[in-house]
Amino acid sequence: MTPITIGVLAVSMSVDAFIASVGKGAGAHKPRLGHAVRTGAIFGVIEAITPILGWAAGVAASQYVAKVDHWIAFTLLATVGLHMVFQAWTRAGVESNKSSSLWVTILTACGTSIDAMAVGVSLAFLDVNIFIIASAIGIATTVMSTTGMLAGRFLGQQFGRIAETAGGLALFSMGAFILFEHLTAG
Repeated sequence: MTPITIGVLAVSMSVDAFIASVGKGAGAHKPRLGHAVRTGAIFGVIEAITPILGWAAGVAASQYVAKVDHWIAFTLLATVGLHMVFQAWTRAGVESNKSSSLWVTILTACGTSIDAMAVGVSLAFLDVNIFIIASAIGIATTVMSTTGMLAGRFLGQQFGRIAETAGGLALFSMGAFILFEHLTAG
């Protein structure tokens, strides 16, 4: 793969994490730079690990991962997305339950990185250095998620619940699209 191809792949794998981070930033009460960087780092690390896991699974047994990846993605993204919508309108959880925010961030990052795992599976059949590609995906995701969190802060201050709801519905829609795409593929 050329550096340009790797860059395009890295940014493509980061878009869903960016959207999730915008929603997360909108739901947080004025997130600071440190919080945005921590969120970006969590998304980046998980997004960097999942293509390696997918690559390893692809090398070992690709047919098993391909059969369930869309259900895993849909379940995680839909659950986290609906939770975000619920939080937006009830205000339960974000400010009052700090202990779960790390777990919600991790679950969201896992849900948005399932596509990177699927890409990792496909990369197992190509002659590529998975560690360079995974590093590029992780760096792009860290930057985009941190930026998304900060953008969500601005949007949250301006639009509040609507921005967080849009983020949650975007996650749900991504999960539904992944499921639909796999179920209708011939």
